[in-house]
Amino acid sequence: MTANRRAVPLPRGWSLRTRDIVAVLVANGLLIGAMWLRHGGLDQLSSLSGWFIAAGELTALLGGYLALIQLVLMSRSPWLEQVVGMDGLAAAHRWVGFTCVWFIVGHVLLSTVGFALADGSNLIVEEWTLLTTYQFMLMAGVSLLLFVTVAVSSVRIARRHLSYETWHGIHLYAYLAIALGLGHQLVTGVDFAHDAIAWAYWVALYVVAAAMILVFRFVHPLAVSLRHRFRVVNVEREGPGVISIYLGGRDLDRFAIRAGQFVIVRFLIRDGWWRGHPFSISAAPNGRWLRLTVKDLGDDTTSMASLQVGTRVYLEGPYGLLTGARRSRRRVLLIAGGIGITPLRALFEELPAGPGDLTLLYRASRPKDIVFREELDHLASARGAAVHYLIGARGSRAMPADPLAPGALKRLIPDVRERDVYLCGPTPMMEAVRDGLKALGVPRGHIHFERFEF
Repeated sequence: MTANRRAVPLPRGWSLRTRDIVAVLVANGLLIGAMWLRHGGLDQLSSLSGWFIAAGELTALLGGYLALIQLVLMSRSPWLEQVVGMDGLAAAHRWVGFTCVWFIVGHVLLSTVGFALADGSNLIVEEWTLLTTYQFMLMAGVSLLLFVTVAVSSVRIARRHLSYETWHGIHLYAYLAIALGLGHQLVTGVDFAHDAIAWAYWVALYVVAAAMILVFRFVHPLAVSLRHRFRVVNVEREGPGVISIYLGGRDLDRFAIRAGQFVIVRFLIRDGWWRGHPFSISAAPNGRWLRLTVKDLGDDTTSMASLQVGTRVYLEGPYGLLTGARRSRRRVLLIAGGIGITPLRALFEELPAGPGDLTLLYRASRPKDIVFREELDHLASARGAAVHYLIGARGSRAMPADPLAPGALKRLIPDVRERDVYLCGPTPMMEAVRDGLKALGVPRGHIHFERFEF
């Protein structure tokens, strides 16, 4: 089922830990605060208006700094991913993003109140005065609206009603928001107007963040795509609403990807070249082709079944740490839900294992929702592994109770506490299973899953 593949050096993480990165970020934040103090920030606290203005300045500095951290998080740096992990990056992206927006909104409100108190005017008149008399203020206002729009689209209730393409498209406006706010920050900000060192320091931060975006989002993916010349070589239907897209190319045995990882794919067609889609590979890399398995979710994925053989592909990645490198125990349990089988199908093929060491639990509501059944059965037989299909809607006669609840897992896999466990499926399922595994005594470091949220 696989061909010989040359050993390819995979990206290695820095010898840093997450706490080291946090320490660097906190140190920069303290330096920014120290520069504000050096510029006389505390001298404004002699009046009520001064307190509001000082608070507005601090929230502006912190909001701008968090926006730069967002750029770094959005850069898809492979080294940063190796240190923090995709799940950690997604959590940090969400937390930093919302905090950044709150600081920027706080800056607008606090500064407006402070200047209104100082001028003896009302808030509406003061805001209009600021917008029409300060340099770059209108651009900053547009920047604020864009930041708020991105934040609202990321609220869970809104996210559930948006397709991936719409959500991703809205998020691209974050780049424009940061760019529009840059002029206001560097020209109007009191920390920069009369201090060349502070101005140069902030420009350097922007240059570093922009360079990371340029290299990891554009230069490196372009170089990889040109080198390997990815193209569609086949499209196969796997089941109702599920297709597999096979990618061929040049020197694929040198493309550093592992089972469990995912790539962001852009099919270079007239209506889809500008939209990227994150897909896990669903077969172990073999040096001849890559297989991406896609479920029809009602957006661009619907049209992928009609992709023509020969379609060129622009590919970013690989990304993700849900690989065999995280394994530290001899026995492994894979738990898949729905289309979450895709990365685990590849791991089921690639993970080294002796007889009885590898078990797959595959949860689906209906028999027709099972994907790769023949392949999984063949792999299980050939490798001495086990696969259990847990089929049925919860609460139905066929499945009266949750088959992935702690008690059910313990009965099905008595040695679950001694295994590494890999999860992939809908986020609520993964979170419930993770909590159940912890209740069974599986150490946190032996539960491996990733949420692909950004």
